[in-house]
Amino acid sequence: MMKRKVMAIAMAACMAVAMTACGSSKTDETTAAANNEAAGGVLTMATNAEFPPYEYHDGGEIVGIDVEIARAIAEKMGMTLEVEDIAFDSIIPEIQSGKADIGVAGMTVDEDRLQNVDFSDPYTTSSQVIIVQNDSEIAGPDDLAGKAIGVQLGTTGDIYASDYEEQGSTVERYSKGFEAVQAMMQGKIDAVVIDQEPAKVFVSENEGIKILDEALTVEEYAIAIKKGNTELVEKVNSALAELKDSGELQKIIDKYISAN
Repeated sequence: MMKRKVMAIAMAACMAVAMTACGSSKTDETTAAANNEAAGGVLTMATNAEFPPYEYHDGGEIVGIDVEIARAIAEKMGMTLEVEDIAFDSIIPEIQSGKADIGVAGMTVDEDRLQNVDFSDPYTTSSQVIIVQNDSEIAGPDDLAGKAIGVQLGTTGDIYASDYEEQGSTVERYSKGFEAVQAMMQGKIDAVVIDQEPAKVFVSENEGIKILDEALTVEEYAIAIKKGNTELVEKVNSALAELKDSGELQKIIDKYISAN
């Protein structure tokens, strides 16, 4: 009787061990799968989706040149892209706080921004242009002196337009580029300073306005990254170099620019 009892206890113990081992195996597999899924990770991109054709809303999706370039970079890095749409002047603080990994929003490299974030190599060039009504007396940058200029808050256009304040101009800042264009069409301001490609979109969608022939500036766009994160800068630059060499980068740009 005692012998049977000992055997029963031993069998129960073996079964318990077997079940535990089996459970551990499944748990390990689940954990491993989760770890493998997380191994690639998520690359979080902060942008302001009011800047066509670089980033804008198409239905419920954020699309555009910058989004496609960032997604291609993420794929090269074995990661998944996640896009956050926030105010333009919140992008750099978002990167500094670590809430976003990269800022891609038609962002020009300048000395002020370099004090707060690092930048990748440039991925395209653009220019700041002036939009006016067709019957405007403003014919070039020099004529902006003493005028009311509309800009999108925190953009390069905002920075350059501010220089005219010393010449008696007033700068009206809007959260979205099209709001500045609307204000100009309503006669509230005299001109809008904004990037070339969004300017083309706004002019094509609204009658009675035009882009002046003479650009205000020519500049390069790059990807903002948290200051000191050299590893991410190097990875992004490596991915950008591959995209440039393969011609994929230019194909993305041409897909949008040629359509506008």
